[in-house]
Amino acid sequence: MSFTEKHEEITKQEWLDRLNSLHISRADMNRLIMNYLVTGEFSSGSSEGFKEAAEKFRVEAGIPMNMDTESLDERIKIRDAIQKGEIEEAMALVNNLHPELLDDNRYLYFHLQQQHLIELIRKKDVEGALQYAQTHLAERGEENADVLNELEKTLALLAFENPEDSPFGELLHPSQRQKVASELNSAILEVENRESTPKLANMLKLLLWAQHELDQKKVKYPHMTDLAKGEIEDPK
Repeated sequence: MSFTEKHEEITKQEWLDRLNSLHISRADMNRLIMNYLVTGEFSSGSSEGFKEAAEKFRVEAGIPMNMDTESLDERIKIRDAIQKGEIEEAMALVNNLHPELLDDNRYLYFHLQQQHLIELIRKKDVEGALQYAQTHLAERGEENADVLNELEKTLALLAFENPEDSPFGELLHPSQRQKVASELNSAILEVENRESTPKLANMLKLLLWAQHELDQKKVKYPHMTDLAKGEIEDPK
């Protein structure tokens, strides 16, 4: 007997009835929301809003002050510095917060140095970029093939009059700064023995994985088609 034959098909309404019968305490829901606010990615221009939202929600929900909210200020400052292209300022802030982090995570340290090099190229400071690469990054490239490959792509920007339009132009896109900021934010949370991904995001990943597994087994079930709106369709 197959997997699908052993299980009766459940209708959309039956599934919704089961969901509505589940009880999730307000305290658990508040902790889930707070976890998202202090752990989730805060994008450029809205990071201060995340902090204000977290603090306001903490007070309204009666959640005690803890390390999550206390360290949020420093992470915001570091992320904002990176998104403004002030990489050396960001590294100084990291060293003040966690002095051993960049020494212990050399690949992360390289990405910050690489981003500083990108910022020099963005400013058309060719001499400064070459000097910085020679002084701080040349030996790193000799030690690691992956580092060398990334370094070569970055320096290749100097060969183009309009590097933004070059094959490596994505390095100058704002998303590159966000990528580095996210990597650093995750590293800070990890060194503080805290989750680097919000619980809510992990729950959504689990939902998608479970639906994929059911689809692979040809099981008919109420499928959630829109995660943002929570829309569920009838079994097919």
